[in-house]
Amino acid sequence: MDEADLTAERLEREMARLLQLRRDSGPAPTGACLWCGEKLAHPLRWCDEDCRDDWERHHGNHP
Repeated sequence: MDEADLTAERLEREMARLLQLRRDSGPAPTGACLWCGEKLAHPLRWCDEDCRDDWERHHGNHP
């Protein structure tokens, strides 16, 4: 492996770590959409992007 390969692997590991942190943040799933209350399968928190965006705007987490 050369320096470019090592750097690419390091970047992939860091991105995976950061994505996991993002997934782990926020409210826990409850079995229902956190915005509209529609029943959902675990581990979903919102039924669609609109509900997620509305919830985030309401809670100050979205532009």
